Amino acid sequence: MEKTAVQKLAGVLKILVTITFVCNLIVLPLVPVLVSAAGCQIPLPELLGNLTAEPPLPGDDWPYFSPGLQMFLVVVGAWTENFAFTFVLTLFLLFCGICTAVILWQGRRVLGTILTGAPFRAENGVSLRRAAVCCFLIAAAALARVVWGLFYYGSVAPLLTYNALFVPIFILGGLLCLVMSALFRQAAELKAENDLTI
Repeated sequence: MEKTAVQKLAGVLKILVTITFVCNLIVLPLVPVLVSAAGCQIPLPELLGNLTAEPPLPGDDWPYFSPGLQMFLVVVGAWTENFAFTFVLTLFLLFCGICTAVILWQGRRVLGTILTGAPFRAENGVSLRRAAVCCFLIAAAALARVVWGLFYYGSVAPLLTYNALFVPIFILGGLLCLVMSALFRQAAELKAENDLTI
């Protein structure tokens, strides 16, 4: 049986979602290091240049730190200089990364049922409901980070950041997933009734 245009599109989307899911899982353990590197106040080209520098010649007068030791000092320095900011940002990014991984996995499951040619299953409704819960959790975490930023900085600057933008975007995403969940559930019930009447 030849695949329909929707199944071909679902196949491409499943590949893209899988690639994004794998990239998410690769980056997730690196979040504390990346946050520390961003918080060390050293420009990235200079930081990378230091990490790839040649060791000094014998007799040179300046101390040499190996790249691993330099990265360790950057991480420790960022965590000790601005602990509250680094800690909150790391927790936020880890939490959102885990929720995003769950959303992507649920999307893969829905696309898998579309590829089989039987998308109207109750399990798709469950998957979309889980994705909706994760969207709402990300929105709540972003709102908590915005409120924390208002008190931490003592200004309205956090209202102009990406965190403030995450709140309505992920609330709308969660509502959309809930609507799609109800539609898939209702379609599965109608299909089951239709199969019984024939």
